[in-house]
Amino acid sequence: MFAAVSFPPVSMRIDKWLWCMRLFKTRALATAACRVGSVQIDDQPLKPAREVHAGELIKVKQGLVTRTLRVIAAPASRIAAKLVPEFCTDLTPPEEFEKLKTHRVQQILARDRGTGRPTKRDRRLLDQLRDVD
Repeated sequence: MFAAVSFPPVSMRIDKWLWCMRLFKTRALATAACRVGSVQIDDQPLKPAREVHAGELIKVKQGLVTRTLRVIAAPASRIAAKLVPEFCTDLTPPEEFEKLKTHRVQQILARDRGTGRPTKRDRRLLDQLRDVD
């Protein structure tokens, strides 16, 4: 007689929200990040069960990058990557992503101790890397 209508939740656990927003591959990784203190609201570390509400500003440290997100809504479940902007706004400054890019280049340029000088081929490859950026 009546169709079951499901409304999206008003609030959601922070670990589940991070997983639904595709910031972490599994919910267990999101829970672990909360327990370590990598997830903060108002510069306060969160427990995984903390409810997240619309309008809150969340900071998530993932490796070298600290992502800043504003919550718009809580989805009913994990969503497609294309739908993420409907539920959160990414306020991460571009400098954060530059740190990651710089770190990757430094890893490529680093040489192990005792391997000697770069060969002519190695130098050409390094020059090609520098010209691409």
